[in-house]
Amino acid sequence: MSTTQQGTHSLAFRVMRLCKPSFHVEPPFRLDPADLFVGEDIFDDPLAAANLPPLLSSQLTKSMDSSDLTYSNRFLLHHPSDAMGFSGLLLLPQSFGAIYLGETFCSYISINNNSNFEVRDIIIKAEIQTERQRILLLDTSKSPVESVRAGGRYDFIVEHDVKELGAHTLVCTALYNDNDGERKYLPQFFKFVVANPLSVRTKVRTVKETTYLEACIENHTKSNLYMDQVEFEPAPHWSATVLKADELHPVDNSSTGGREIFKPPILIRSGGGIHNYLYQLKLASPDSAQMKVEGTNILGKLQITWRTNLGEPGRLQTQQILGTPISCKEIELQILEIPSLINLDKSFLVHLNLLNHTDRELGPFDVRLSQNSAHEEKNVMINGLQTILLPQVEAFGSTDFHLSLIATKLGVQRISGITVSDTKEKKTYDPLPDVEIFVESD
Repeated sequence: MSTTQQGTHSLAFRVMRLCKPSFHVEPPFRLDPADLFVGEDIFDDPLAAANLPPLLSSQLTKSMDSSDLTYSNRFLLHHPSDAMGFSGLLLLPQSFGAIYLGETFCSYISINNNSNFEVRDIIIKAEIQTERQRILLLDTSKSPVESVRAGGRYDFIVEHDVKELGAHTLVCTALYNDNDGERKYLPQFFKFVVANPLSVRTKVRTVKETTYLEACIENHTKSNLYMDQVEFEPAPHWSATVLKADELHPVDNSSTGGREIFKPPILIRSGGGIHNYLYQLKLASPDSAQMKVEGTNILGKLQITWRTNLGEPGRLQTQQILGTPISCKEIELQILEIPSLINLDKSFLVHLNLLNHTDRELGPFDVRLSQNSAHEEKNVMINGLQTILLPQVEAFGSTDFHLSLIATKLGVQRISGITVSDTKEKKTYDPLPDVEIFVESD
């Protein structure tokens, strides 16, 4: 690609994008001459099946005479692959073409001396200008090009990792001494647009304590993309496991030992092809919830690398993917043990544990059975004092205690309404979830 010379300058820039060539495809369809004269069913006749192929081959041999300068046979099928329209030739890039985010823009730049005299002390600069920044690719200020003879040229190559979408301008400038000693300044501009090669749509679902992340990647280019790597980098305190339909066991992304030495790339076809990836996310350890700030919902980001048909690489990194905020409870009450045998009207002990998930000391606490409704009859009650006092619990600490209960009705009953209150902060926490027990007669 080149631009016209600006003003009366001895020098002019010529720019060509360096990239892989493309396959040269001939638009006309090729054909087999036999298809024009006979149908497939003619070979059902034994006589025709024996005599027709030699007759056609002799006629084709005559039509392929190298002395035929009309090239009338250029549309004929000489090989089954000819039907695809590929000529076997590669086509060099004729323009900047489509440039996508994540690729490396490589350009061959030539500064030509179109005058009849030598040009000296040339300072050359090449920059990429975007909507947000200006990036210097080449600067010969400290070592200017000494001279370019009449009709000569000076060539160089620049590269730039494309990290922004939208309009880009390759700015090439030259400061040089002309034949009459005048210092001249030549700016030239080469514009191109960077498009998005693919889109990533994510969906996050949480089932109990496990989070599932689904990522759908869609190809927006006119070339097939071969995905070398689509890996999820989890945020701190998370671990990620990729789930595959064709594997019995998931592959852990968090350790390099489980990665395959070689895995074939996944093809995402041009013009809207898609592929889905599924990841299982878990908190890395039970203590992670203590280190997690309440309301933080950053899960991690995807690292995506690919290659095109002729091996040109591309790389993208998504923004941080957000999930449902995990609220960290200040106080958590849980049952550790319930007797297997519970008799009617006889007390039994329930072993409980109170955990402090905060970084400060909390308490003292009292534990009681709350009434969900004034008319609701409780068949499992506290045996003895209706309120149990517990001492303070240190930061990230816990305390165990026993609660004496008694059941007043046979059959399946529920332990419900066990509630903890902070007597110092005058704060009541959510009650313990209901637990079912079976009460037998003595």
